[in-house]
Amino acid sequence: MTAFLARPAGAQATDLATLLDELADPQQERWMRIERQILREWGQSGSATIDYLFQRGQEALQAGQAETAISHFSAVIDYAPDFAEAWNGRATAYFLANRLGQSLSDIEQVLRLNPHHFGALAGLGQIMEQLERDQDALRAYRASLAIHPHQQGVIDAMRRLELASEGQAL
Repeated sequence: MTAFLARPAGAQATDLATLLDELADPQQERWMRIERQILREWGQSGSATIDYLFQRGQEALQAGQAETAISHFSAVIDYAPDFAEAWNGRATAYFLANRLGQSLSDIEQVLRLNPHHFGALAGLGQIMEQLERDQDALRAYRASLAIHPHQQGVIDAMRRLELASEGQAL
C-alpha cells in the first residue's frame, strides 16, 4: 500500500508500535487518547479520494445504512485492497446486515493486514458468540484484550461467557 501512505512506512510502523505498546499497559491512564490516535492512523489511507470514499462508508454505517456502507467500503477495497480499515468497515456493515459469513471473511482480511486490530478481534468474538462457539469467542476476546485491555464491552462479554461456562458440567 505504499502508494497510499502519507509518510514513510517505517515511521508509521514505529509510531503505531509505540502507541500499541502504550495501549497494552493495563495501568495506562491516557488510553482513550492513545486509542483515538491509533484509530486515526488506521483510518488514513494517504489518498484523499480513498479517504473520502471511506468516510462515506463510515457515515452510512453511523446512519444504520448497512447496504450503502457495504457499497462504499467495497469501492475503497477495489482501489486500495491493502487498506485494512476498509475491510474492517465492510465487516462491520456485513455484521449489521446479519451477513455473518461475509463479515468473518472480511475480518480475516483485516487481521491478515493488521494482526493488532483489536476491534476486528472483538468483532470476531461477537460473531463466534452469536454462533454459540463460546470457546472461540473467548479466545478472540482474550486476543483483543491482550492488545487493548481497556475495552469494557469486551471485558463484560468475557465475564458473561466465563460465568455461563462455569455452570456447565465437564
